[in-house]
Amino acid sequence: MGTIVTIDVYRGDCSDDSPLEASLEAAIAILHDADVLFSTWKPESPISRIRRGELDVDEAPAIIREVLEQCGVARSLSGGWFDPWALPSGVDPTGLVKGWAAQRALAALRHDAIDGAIVNAAGDIASFGGPTADKKFRVGIINPANPRSLACIIESPGAVATSGSYERGQHLFDPRRGIFTASVASGTVVGPELGLADALATALVVGGTEVLDILERLDDFEGLVIESGGKLLTTTGFPIVS
Repeated sequence: MGTIVTIDVYRGDCSDDSPLEASLEAAIAILHDADVLFSTWKPESPISRIRRGELDVDEAPAIIREVLEQCGVARSLSGGWFDPWALPSGVDPTGLVKGWAAQRALAALRHDAIDGAIVNAAGDIASFGGPTADKKFRVGIINPANPRSLACIIESPGAVATSGSYERGQHLFDPRRGIFTASVASGTVVGPELGLADALATALVVGGTEVLDILERLDDFEGLVIESGGKLLTTTGFPIVS
């Protein structure tokens, strides 16, 4: 997937490390498997072969079809602003699969000995619990005008995905205009599941306030956009704490 993933685990009162070690090994294996299947940087990966027309989707591993089905759901939810099939280089589920893989890795970490865990896939965060049994995780949202500072701090509902062009330049594709562009400086989507949040955050940066209006009508997801001038716009339930 061409990125770095970190895992933080907060353990309860447990003297036996073996369950923790087994959970970490399972989570890491899930991430490595996702990279083997979905990396567009690896010419031998199934998704690369699909993009070159060497492998039919129906002949690919079932998990490929599962992710592409989720991409279809994200395309529908976003009003078409997220569309992996619109890219000129061929279908590219990267905008969803990074969050999807992190969410699957997080599931492997659920154990009675663990109070909370964070899987951070290049700033897209899947989590459960908190640093202690009575606290939830808080996440800082970067100020795109000054990436060494924060625009706000939020309480995570489980998934936090942020997208923007302030670090990597114009790398997000507008399926309506057929160009790489962004309508806002950054966009953040929170919700119960990181795969869809990741895809919707991509759509939010490309579509701007139109996608923010779409998120306002969704039951499970909330959004924040930071405009180029620094103004913050949010859906009604976006969980800013400071």
